Amino acid sequence: MQTNFEQTCSAYVQAVEAYLDTCFAWQNLPQQKLFDAMRYSLLAGGKRLRPLYVLEFCRLCGGNWHDALPFAAAIEMVHTYSLIHDDLPCMDNDDYRRGKPTSHKVFGEANAVLAGDALLTEAFVTLTAAQLPSERIVQAVRILSTAAGALGMVGGQVLDLEAEHKVCTADEVYAIESRKTGALIAAACQLGVAAAGGSAVQLRAAERYANGIGLAFQIRDDMLDVIGSREKLGKATGMDAKKNTFVIHYGLDACERMVTEETDKALQALEVFDDTAFVTALSRSLIARDH
Repeated sequence: MQTNFEQTCSAYVQAVEAYLDTCFAWQNLPQQKLFDAMRYSLLAGGKRLRPLYVLEFCRLCGGNWHDALPFAAAIEMVHTYSLIHDDLPCMDNDDYRRGKPTSHKVFGEANAVLAGDALLTEAFVTLTAAQLPSERIVQAVRILSTAAGALGMVGGQVLDLEAEHKVCTADEVYAIESRKTGALIAAACQLGVAAAGGSAVQLRAAERYANGIGLAFQIRDDMLDVIGSREKLGKATGMDAKKNTFVIHYGLDACERMVTEETDKALQALEVFDDTAFVTALSRSLIARDH
């Protein structure tokens, strides 16, 4: 029998997958290869963690989570674009993502770049298609564009590339990961609040939660690159052996403790919300994940 957590998670994921499957399904247009490349990566599966946070924080703030599906799809498009570009030969040069050949291996480097570009752009088209008050859509555009841009994810990617040529301090590793990974997780939680028309107090609480859980998530990712399996991760392991990671700085045992501590801090920020059983269970599952 499924638990309430599993049932809710399944309902969210199924709704997101169904919505994403309607995206870029255009026919009889000459740029069909572009749509194929976009959908290849967008529909390749994955945890759908960021969309889950959008929908759940919308619910926590009293909104109808179905209304937030365009916001959830938009952040998944941005996340997918970042993965396509991360995998390119000029970046991490990975051959597999989510157990499948990476986009540039299937469609070629140029088409992979363009598929990522298109996903980023179409994410904002999708945001503005939400049937929500205009002020909430404007707020969502600001949240996602800030998190994805120079002050957020892209800035973190630049720092990550620079870090390949030097030994970073622990603070510098945090500066990278809080932007490269943490910014989009924070945006996901805040987008859910925005979709529901939540308060400033709720928006700040969502950000505090995301900062803690985002750090825990990245530390766990660093650990899985060492102790995980390619079969479960769907990509090569050991890719970060020469990178500046939390494991390099602190070791596996300390990282295990840090994941628990940061998750506990994140959960404390949820005190302003009612009925936090699902997001608490989701947070705990991230600690124990093996993929």
